[in-house]
Amino acid sequence: MRPRRGAAGGDRVMGRPPWPLLIPAVIGMAFLVLPLAGLLVRAPWSTLPSRLAGAQVLEALRLSLVTATVATAVCLLLGVPLAWLLARVSFPGRRVVRALITVPLVLPPVVGGVALLLVLGRRGLVGQWLDATFGVSLPFTTAGVVVAEAFVAMPFLVISVEGALRGADPRFEEAAATLGASRWTVFHRVTLPLVAPGVVAGAVLCWARALGEFGATITFAGNFPGRTQTMPLAVYLALETDPESAIVLSLVLLVVSVAILAALRDRWVTSP
Repeated sequence: MRPRRGAAGGDRVMGRPPWPLLIPAVIGMAFLVLPLAGLLVRAPWSTLPSRLAGAQVLEALRLSLVTATVATAVCLLLGVPLAWLLARVSFPGRRVVRALITVPLVLPPVVGGVALLLVLGRRGLVGQWLDATFGVSLPFTTAGVVVAEAFVAMPFLVISVEGALRGADPRFEEAAATLGASRWTVFHRVTLPLVAPGVVAGAVLCWARALGEFGATITFAGNFPGRTQTMPLAVYLALETDPESAIVLSLVLLVVSVAILAALRDRWVTSP
């Protein structure tokens, strides 16, 4: 069979796939899709509006949206300069620093929460100083939720922005510097516009990761309704007392996740 030329100009071999590949591919697809379909099938559609309007759901949703947004702002403030440092500045141990920054991507979130307690708790390395000097205690507070979410979400932003910086053409920045622009002017007038799509994509992924954070949040901030109980924690609690409410909360998070993937499809998902 002659190869058929794809739309992008390359050659793609089209035809009937071999069954040794087709069967596990279908099983893998079912393994990933069926649990999501189960949420839709078992959802209490008749009582969905009233459950969504419940005080517990609205409070958890409000807290999740606020903390995820604040955590994303913190990640942008700290993560963009960090990504620029990794991409544009050569210094000893840069690979080690990059590896340490990406550790939260693979670290179990509960371990991250324990680590935050050891550092920022009232008896932690930094937390005891914050408590003694400023009277600030982060664990089991709404601010603690923001800290936990930022800790697990920032690597997504850093990786995205660093990749965009490495892919940007440095000649534009060099031309601006040649014309007398200061380093700060080059950064915010030339570099940031060049990597804006990467920053936006990283921020959206960071926000989505913060919205779905569970392990570090419940370990570091606890599960207090109205103060630290975000949507994932509300799902966990509702499973013990009201499974249908847990399904409704899960549906909300599923819709948000699908919306995020749809918004970033051109960047993160290969089109057919």
